[in-house]
Amino acid sequence: MTATVTEAQTLQAAPKALSGRDAYRDELTAIAARDSRVLCLEADLGGKNHPFQLAHPERFFNLGIAEGAMVDMAAGLAVGGYRPFVSTFAPFAALRAAESLKLTLGYLGAGVTVVAPYAGVSGAWFGTTHHCLEDLAVLRSVPGVTIAAPYGEAEMRAVVRAAARSGKPYYIRTGRNASYTSLPADGPEPPLVNWDAEGRAGEPCLVSVGEEGTRLALEARERRPELGHAHLVHLDHAHLARAADELAGKHRRFVVVEEHRREGGAAEALALLMPRCEVVGVNAGHTWPAEGGDHREVMAGLGFDLPAVLAAAA
Repeated sequence: MTATVTEAQTLQAAPKALSGRDAYRDELTAIAARDSRVLCLEADLGGKNHPFQLAHPERFFNLGIAEGAMVDMAAGLAVGGYRPFVSTFAPFAALRAAESLKLTLGYLGAGVTVVAPYAGVSGAWFGTTHHCLEDLAVLRSVPGVTIAAPYGEAEMRAVVRAAARSGKPYYIRTGRNASYTSLPADGPEPPLVNWDAEGRAGEPCLVSVGEEGTRLALEARERRPELGHAHLVHLDHAHLARAADELAGKHRRFVVVEEHRREGGAAEALALLMPRCEVVGVNAGHTWPAEGGDHREVMAGLGFDLPAVLAAAA
């Protein structure tokens, strides 16, 4: 009898997608094997078995909880011809080290890539000090920085490869441990706008940003398949301006879903870039999380959940 592989066996054998931060570490380790200019700097976030440290110990630097100094050090290394990648919690990268980021990525235009896990409220149990709902507003105000919020392993790997090639300033936002499968895309690079579904004429189009915004948009379309869904990876002004042209060419009503404050996020930017369209945001609003919980519980407490997305798209 010929043996057959059932669908369940195939799914069981398939490797689980890596989280955003693990995909970053794995991809950077592989890139560094081919490019001796690539360096990895972390602010006491690496752990005992960081793959880059194990593979390239002479190019791995743990700077401790000195985030500003880490960015400053990376600036000098970039000027010296290296391709430094620095990583720490999003609140400590975008807020504690904000002045160093402004001068390094903006004023100097140094080729430093900042990878910021624990964005949004993905550090849920750690509390308000470790949440970051303001990073897009901060980084989007610094000219010349490419900002990306990948969804899933494939998108993260593609963005890290692009940053390593470019030698230009990058800010890459990701969560904590959530693992997602990236949306299908033509070619190795994420498209400017990834159209998961164009939707029915006259219906709103969901615009998803980042890991949790995209998860919620996908769940909303399961409930209401007539909705459109456009996914954005890059959130800096240059990319959003081009994306806005494409979006406005297909829809007039948009619901932007993002794990961020109302101010300074993608919804606010797209509303200004598409003045003839109706743009509504589903986001974390103005509440400060005061109680612990898992990631989704904290988001729901902020009003950032599936019912909010469906209500905005009604």
